[in-house]
Order: sequence, then structure tokens, then C-alpha cells
Amino acid sequence: MISRLPAADPTLRRGVLFTTGGGPGGAGVPEPLNLAAVVDPGVLARYDIVGFDMRFVERSTPITCRQPEEEPGGYWVRTATYQPLKDTAAEAHEYARACARHAGWALPYATTAQAARDMDVIRARLGERKLSFLGGSYAAMLGVAYGTLFPRRVDRFVLDSPVNYDIAWRPYELKRLPAFEENYAAFTRYVADNSAAFGLGATPGEVAETLSQALAEAAIEPIVAGDHAWTTGELGSLTVIATYFEHLWPVVATNLAAILAHTPPPIPLDPRPAPLPGTPGVPADNHTAVNIAFRCGDNAWPRDLATYRHDLARLGTRYPVFGPSIANLNPCAFWSVSQDNTPPLASNRAPAALVVAALRDAAVPLANSIATARSITGSRLVTMDKQTHVPLLSGQANACLTGMVNAYLIDGQLPRHNTAC
Repeated sequence: MISRLPAADPTLRRGVLFTTGGGPGGAGVPEPLNLAAVVDPGVLARYDIVGFDMRFVERSTPITCRQPEEEPGGYWVRTATYQPLKDTAAEAHEYARACARHAGWALPYATTAQAARDMDVIRARLGERKLSFLGGSYAAMLGVAYGTLFPRRVDRFVLDSPVNYDIAWRPYELKRLPAFEENYAAFTRYVADNSAAFGLGATPGEVAETLSQALAEAAIEPIVAGDHAWTTGELGSLTVIATYFEHLWPVVATNLAAILAHTPPPIPLDPRPAPLPGTPGVPADNHTAVNIAFRCGDNAWPRDLATYRHDLARLGTRYPVFGPSIANLNPCAFWSVSQDNTPPLASNRAPAALVVAALRDAAVPLANSIATARSITGSRLVTMDKQTHVPLLSGQANACLTGMVNAYLIDGQLPRHNTAC
């Protein structure tokens, strides 16, 4: 399923600018309108903005693992602090079996490389010789896959905080642990500095202890706040939002303070993904099912429980907030069709791209963007010093970074050098 926002000025039209959601598992059909809010009118004048739901997402033959609801944040994750590894293994194994039963027909084809081939089919059906692309996070990694497979079809590619294709997924997850811990520590400092407003602690240590106790309590019995009972996974998803986006610190802290006081959070942040209202036929667990299917299907994960036990012992102590979850086992350990489906970055022969990133990004740490820019010959990296993810697409980019993106898409002008904005 695709959507298209036509070029505002047909006399200036250059071609199509593709975009889609991140995740994997995010919808792409709504993205042209979202993208229109962050790029210059000159970009909108020159391109048809084309959004597409990746295969198996929402409007594109959605899959299900027949779970009653989405996981918090759309990610299957369990924390070793609250559940023994053998119990997590049993739960993950059952989830993998459920996915094989209900979506087994799709799982061999749930890979980033296959989704990139879908992009080329859409390009051909639209009658375009080449395509341009602007995507963030996982979607930027999808753009890298497209450039590797179809370099002669690449026009102008903007990659906002791309995941390093060569280390997706288990190594990438483990390598981002330091950034998670650092950004979380920055959040607790902010909350402590504003203790009069939030009442969660007067020092970072006190704030961290308050939140740790709340997560432990919610793991035993969800915390009721208004008409919602907050699970430890849902509370954890709020802390992840805080590690990703410093501009949301006041929102997350306000909501956490309200929940711990057993009152409804005043600024709703839905802890679970959902399609746009009125989107028909989307299974209750579609986004989580897609996320795990692509992350498990792109390459093989360790299957020996001893590997996870070792990683948890090694990283759970060094990174006590997020190590017990990020280093933990998930259904990929039991996936039926895991294999190496990732075309290596070294084989990318696409034209130079513009890569943009924030210095203090926990979701996709800066090293990912550096590796991507270095691997696509002639590419340029533009960074800004901010704690945020996908700075352009999240609306947190400054005029310097936004200006370089617009100049490239409008005139094809890459910066002469890598640039710090």
C-alpha cells in the first residue's frame, strides 16, 4: 500500500522521494504528510513524496502472531531482573512457535533486503527511472539496503540516523548499551534538578532508585493510575522515550510522577503502537509481529542459552539499567528461518548520500551513522550536538542541519566536508 503527495510545482518536478516508517514495523503510508512538515517548500515543489507500508505492515498484507495486544513500544523484550532466563526462554519459544503457526508463510520473506526489492517494484510501477529517499533509523537502513542492491536506481538519498547494516541486529543491540545508560543518567539528573516539580528525588541516585522500585513493584502487580494499570514493560517504555528524546524529558517526568501517585498521566503517551484510527484489518499485534519477524529474519541469532547467560552476567552488572533487558534472550533464539540476509556495506556502490545524526543518540548511536557514511563512497555526515534520535524527522534539527538537507534535495549540493552543525 502506498500514498503519494504530488509535487507542488509540476514545472520543477524532479521525481519521487520515497519514505516509510522505522522500527521495523512502523507504518509508511502517513509519512508523506509528516515529512512535509520538516522539509523546505522547495523540496515539496520538486518531488512526489511517496510513502509505503513495508510488506506485512498494516495495509500491506499484515501479519500476526495471534497475541492479544502489542508489546510496549512494539518491541518484544523481557528483563532478567524480574524473570529467570529459563522462564523467558519458555515464553520466547512459545512466541516463536505462535509466529510460525500464524505467519509461517511470510517469515522466510521478512527481511530488509526483500523489503528493498519491494521498493524497486514500486519504483518501476510508478514509471520512474530512479528514486530519491528520505528515511530515519531502521528506514534509513532500508535505504542503505536499496542502494546496495540497486545502485543505478539511486538519485538523492538522505539517511537520518541509519542503523549500521553490518551489525544488525544482536551486535547492534549490545553496542548501544553505553549510550542508553549515559542518556538515562542525563534524564535522572534533569529530574533531580527539577525535584520541586516532579518529586521523584533530589539527586540522580534518588530518582534512579525511585524509578527502579516502581519498575520492581509493577513487575509484581501493575500500578493503577486512573483507568489504566501500568505494567513494568509500559513504565520501561517511558524511560526508553526519555533516553531517546531530551525534548520529551518534561513530559515523561510529569507522567511518571502522576503514575506513581496513582493518578492518570496528564500528557498521554500511548505505550503501545496503534494504527491510525479507521485503518481496517490490522491485527492487534501487527507492529510487534513485524518488528520481531524482520529482526529475527535478517540474520541468525545465538541459539545457545549459555550465550545469553554469559552476556547477562557480563553486561547486566556493567549496565544495570538496560543491560538486563537488551542483553536478554528473545524469540529470535528460536526462530525457524533465521539466516544471513544482509548485503554487506562493503558491497554498496550507490552514489554519495547525505547522512545526518545527533551526537548523543541512544537509539542508534553515532558510530552507526559514521560507518554508513564511510561505506558509501563520497557521502557526507552532518551532525548536531543534541540528545535525540532522528534529529531531522523528529523535528529537533537546527537550521544548519535542515538547510543542508534542503540544499541537497533541491540542488544536489552535498557539503564539501563532514559538518558539525
